Amino acid sequence: MIKITKPTLLIDKEKALTNLDNMFAKVKQKPLMFRPHFKTHQSAEIGRWFKEKGITQITVSSVEMAEYFAQHGFQDITIAFPCNILEIDSINQLASRIELGLLVESEEVIQYLNRNLKFPVNIWIKIDTGLRRTGIEPKNVDFVLRVLQSIIHSKNMRIRGLLTHCGHTYQAKNQQEIIEIYHKSMGELLKLQDYLSNQGHHTKISIGDTPSCSLIDHFKRVDEIRPGNFIFYDLMQSNLGVCSENEIAVAVACPVVAKHEDRLEIVIYGGAVHLSKELIIDYRGNKCFGKVAELSENGWTQTLPETYVRALSQEHGIVKTPTSIFNRIKIGDVLVILPVHSCLTVNLMRTYHEFNGKKYSVLG
Repeated sequence: MIKITKPTLLIDKEKALTNLDNMFAKVKQKPLMFRPHFKTHQSAEIGRWFKEKGITQITVSSVEMAEYFAQHGFQDITIAFPCNILEIDSINQLASRIELGLLVESEEVIQYLNRNLKFPVNIWIKIDTGLRRTGIEPKNVDFVLRVLQSIIHSKNMRIRGLLTHCGHTYQAKNQQEIIEIYHKSMGELLKLQDYLSNQGHHTKISIGDTPSCSLIDHFKRVDEIRPGNFIFYDLMQSNLGVCSENEIAVAVACPVVAKHEDRLEIVIYGGAVHLSKELIIDYRGNKCFGKVAELSENGWTQTLPETYVRALSQEHGIVKTPTSIFNRIKIGDVLVILPVHSCLTVNLMRTYHEFNGKKYSVLG
């Protein structure tokens, strides 16, 4: 077992591979493009696990991430973030050597790309089906048509279709609400697609949130899915009923540095700079910044009952626990925290540790 002296990102490779197998098996049964989002893991080593299954078309969230995975052999990459025209030089360098996909949602960006792109790129029109973060609302059919026509008449842009991220599934209360959000979003996308088809324009549909992609079995009229978080899952997903805690494949090992018997709280070396300040509300109505397990020979145990991270500051984590558990946890022990949002935790921790001692880094 690895020696732990400070907050350490643990990865259970077998769980992650099982999660990958489960999602890939679902996709293989359908005529469906699987373009997984690599912003969750950000690792060439984990990217290699995908390659070994024949998965070579990927999604990323930044130009920098696209450059990194292009350097590691991925030749078909969509940057699923509104195109940042200030990075046009890097975009052109990427487009000169890989099949590059970009997102647009405004005529200003299309006009800029038309003037400044030096190589062909694939273009997806970003559609907002309810998250209210970015994208064109599907009811604005005339504007979408105008955007699409501008792309078609440009020099180096090839229209691919309509892309959405149903991230509002994360605000759902249960599986049924996630499924309802998916079908409502798809209904809006299909109406828009039909409208464009009646105008003589064929467009594909790309969707991407892990809750929908994990729970939906039939992706009728969807051409591409882009889930990312499924490789690790996290407490947010288990709280939604998307996965079980046993499927969560990353956690942060944190040393115990202090105990306070009067309030049955344990202080760990592991704070917001390690776990992020994402939280869930547990069944008791408590704010929970992570659930707590203990180290085992090849991983971690089931989460401890009534034990959770109730507060975080920069380096400190405050664990609330019942008397029986408080009394057996000692200063110098190591507790394992299952993260609320694995994507953010990985981005903060930067280096994975397998139980056999192997290490590999984020964007490294």
